[in-house]
Parts: sequence; structure tokens; C-alpha cells
Amino acid sequence: MNFWGWVSKLLDTYWPMFVKGAYVTFILAVVGTAAGFAIGLLIGIVRTLPLRRGGEKGFTLRYAALKVVNALLVAYIEIFRGTPMMVQAIVMYYGLLEAFRINLSSMAAGFLVISLNTGAYMAEIVRSGIQSVDKGQSEAAKAIGMTHWQTMMNVVLPQAVRNILPSCGNEFIINIKDSSVLNVISVGELFFMATSVKGVALRTYETFFITAIIYLVLTFSFTRLLAVLEKHLDGPKDFSLAAGTAGAKGGRM
Repeated sequence: MNFWGWVSKLLDTYWPMFVKGAYVTFILAVVGTAAGFAIGLLIGIVRTLPLRRGGEKGFTLRYAALKVVNALLVAYIEIFRGTPMMVQAIVMYYGLLEAFRINLSSMAAGFLVISLNTGAYMAEIVRSGIQSVDKGQSEAAKAIGMTHWQTMMNVVLPQAVRNILPSCGNEFIINIKDSSVLNVISVGELFFMATSVKGVALRTYETFFITAIIYLVLTFSFTRLLAVLEKHLDGPKDFSLAAGTAGAKGGRM
């Protein structure tokens, strides 16, 4: 049997395993990216809070508390960005059981690892997005009486989220591919299922050729969807027609 014959046979025989693996991979990426975005958004907002020393006791305590929180958040970011996800998965899955008697399932540990890992990267992405918004807009919002929270929610974040949307999409694509490292804790994602098929069928090249195509379809499809979403958020590039229409209506009044 030639190469394409084996590919056809593997698909015909083991397609449920490939489908299940792709589904688990997709769910891990979606949930992990969404949770990581929420973590990163919260950390990004906290890390951009203004630090002011004050003579009053309340301001001094607030300054000290923010310094401690920032130090802890920086430590979290550095740890999860500075260690491989595979190592994080092993430490999380086995370490929580050994140290705290917390017996997580492999899927729960996988969700936790991807979420925390993505959150560390998203925290810096969100912080950069917030800082990319012109400071004059924040100053104008505060000048009309907005609090820091109101300014962040109504003025800064809507623009920052649009700016970081491509980076969020990149994180999702990375999570689709990097979820493969969770096979070390027996998460039934695509790579784990492909390894199982290879072990039964004893066909390595054909099995992982199919796996590569599935990964490519997942990542390429989302890339196209993200491009459509970005184009929709950008709105029309040519506003002259709308301006001309408004002028024409004004002329007829």
C-alpha cells in the first residue's frame, strides 16, 4: 500500500480519535485563551494604576499595598513566561497532589496551565495596549470628572482591546499548537490521540501527516476569521461617500 493508501486507511479506521483529539485541542485553546485574557486584562489594569505617595496614612497604605501587589504580579509573569509550558503542566499536575493533596484531573490541570500561561503573556500585551492609547485622552476624561475606573472602562480599554486584538489571535493560535505538550499529563488532545494511533497502526509518517493537516486547518481557519473581525472593527476605509451624502442632504434642506 502506498502513502496515500495508508492515509486513507488511517482516516477511515481512526477518524473518531482524530476528531476527538481536534475537539479537545480546540476547547483547550478557546477556554485557556478566554480565561488567560480575563487574567491578563485584570493584571494589566492593576499594573497601570497610578502609584502616588501621599502624606496621609490612607494614601501611604494604598501605595504600599499596590507596590506589594505589583511585585507579586511581576513574579507571576516572570515565572510563567520564563518556564516551558510542558514543565508547568508536570509541576501543576503532580506538584499540587504532592504538596497540597489536590488531585486534579488531567483536563482540569490542562485548562489551568494554559489559562495561567496565557494570562502571563496577556498581562504584558494588555499593559502595552493600555499604554499605547494617547495619554491626552485619559487626561481629558479625568478633567471632566471621570474616575480612573470610568476612564479605563469607557475611554482607554475599548481602544486598547482593538489594538491588541491581533496579539490575542496569535495567543489563540499558539495555544492550539502548544496544547500538544499536555500529552505529558495524558490530556487527550490531538497529539496524544495521534501518538495512540501511531502506536496501534505502526505508521508514523502517515499518522503525523494527518495530524499536521488538522493543526493547519484549525490555525488557518481562525486566522481568516480573525482577519474578517479586524476588518469589521476597522469599518469602511472610504468615508467620502458618507460625507458627500451628508452634504447633499444638508444642501436639500
